Amino acid sequence: MRVWIDQDLCTGDGLCVDHCPDVFTLLDDGIAYVVESGAVLNDPGGSGSLAAVTPRNERDVIEAADVCPGECIFIEMAENKDSPTASASR
Repeated sequence: MRVWIDQDLCTGDGLCVDHCPDVFTLLDDGIAYVVESGAVLNDPGGSGSLAAVTPRNERDVIEAADVCPGECIFIEMAENKDSPTASASR
């Protein structure tokens, strides 16, 4: 699973950080960004900042996307060899 945030849609509520601080962070601009291996990926408004999500964080990332008031969290599921495409977005 990989995840990115569309900063143009982010409302800065920080619920994503509450749900999964290993994957999401709020920066000084008050907008959420994804984090991978401790590094902030910040390609604002674009999927160029897809962060890999560890299996232990997958459920929390999905919950964060579900509660996000800005609906700005987008999830890309890993392709399954039994399925031609297995991607999803919030």
